[in-house]
Amino acid sequence: MYTTEPRSEPVWFAWIYRLGLLLLCSAYLQGGINKALDFSAAVAEMQHFGLAPAAPLALATIALEIVASLMVISGVWRWLAALGLASFTLCATFLANAFWTVGAAERFAVENAFFEHLGLVGAFVLVAWVDLRKHYDL
Repeated sequence: MYTTEPRSEPVWFAWIYRLGLLLLCSAYLQGGINKALDFSAAVAEMQHFGLAPAAPLALATIALEIVASLMVISGVWRWLAALGLASFTLCATFLANAFWTVGAAERFAVENAFFEHLGLVGAFVLVAWVDLRKHYDL
């Protein structure tokens, strides 16, 4: 049941929530930083997946991974950043983990990665939902 009465929560609830957000965004922060530090590898990754123009797409990926992660963690437009990372992850999952196109030897690992990334998409959708409910009384 939804109530409009304020409730008091222990201070550590907020710390646990922020830790969870940091852990959720950790792969995106690490990925964005690594791509920024080795931009030629980031461009090569775009080319590997047939994405063009590779350099601008690599820059956009770096910006999204780092900026949206920081927005999720800090709470600045958290819902929008979470939906951005969810959308990015969903697109990247279908592009990079298309398990239905690989041979039997690779299928298990690629299929696992596909569904793990769908879990991340779900987590970001939930973060957005919680944030929207908190701020907009949904």
